[in-house]
Amino acid sequence: MNFGSDAPDLAASSAYRQRRDEIAARAAAYVLGEPIPEVDYTDAEHALWRLVSGRLADRHRYLAAPEFLEAVERLGVGGDGVPQLQEVSDRLDRLTGFRLRPASGVVPFALFCGSLADGYFHSTQYLRDGVTPFYSTEPDILHEVIGHGSALADDRFADLYRVAGEAVRRVESEVAVQFVAKTFWFTLECGLLDSSDGPRAYGASIVSSYGELEHFRSAEVRPLDMADMVQVDYDITQYQTTLYSARSLAHLEDVAGEFWASCDDASIEKILAVDI
Repeated sequence: MNFGSDAPDLAASSAYRQRRDEIAARAAAYVLGEPIPEVDYTDAEHALWRLVSGRLADRHRYLAAPEFLEAVERLGVGGDGVPQLQEVSDRLDRLTGFRLRPASGVVPFALFCGSLADGYFHSTQYLRDGVTPFYSTEPDILHEVIGHGSALADDRFADLYRVAGEAVRRVESEVAVQFVAKTFWFTLECGLLDSSDGPRAYGASIVSSYGELEHFRSAEVRPLDMADMVQVDYDITQYQTTLYSARSLAHLEDVAGEFWASCDDASIEKILAVDI
């Protein structure tokens, strides 16, 4: 996820922090339109990618939504090692017109989501701490590519990202921006789709988390309701205790997509007035 707390991860190893900062510095110097700088990933980083992506793929088969699994196949990023961001960006551009832009870390939500309206997704290039391979409190390339990148390879999911970005560009008040942020969180970051064997995940934060893939079905799963989301607090550093499931991808498009496509400050203020 690319928005939330920017507090330092004090539990991270010093080696990880040094490597993260080294790669992040290159992203901070990036100029839009230039080729994305390559990262010379180490053997250990490639091994970490193989370990985590392989475990995730196993769990995706029975816990991820079929539409997400099809998007993974369409993107076609292998599990042999950490991919170069330019390579993934080129694939996405050919598929749905989205491109990746290197990020040095957490990006403020208004900038992160607003860029989606222009077909840009901010992505980190560093990989999580090898000391805790199955958990990361901050965004890393594994989350960005396996979680968001896969979704952006699908035309229908990509359209949802775009209209969410357009919504952020449209609204003016900070209250309205934060409301859009919350609806983005409970859908494209942590969303579920109903299935005959229980809810399945499509949200990037869940499908890229080995631990949360096992945990999400024990959360309180509510029917998709954009207005209800305003009542629920969330913590990006913890497994979610409340989640929302759409009946289908078409239902998600009808509810979330239509909300983002039409919302403005006045309509959001009306929702907040009813729920306060």
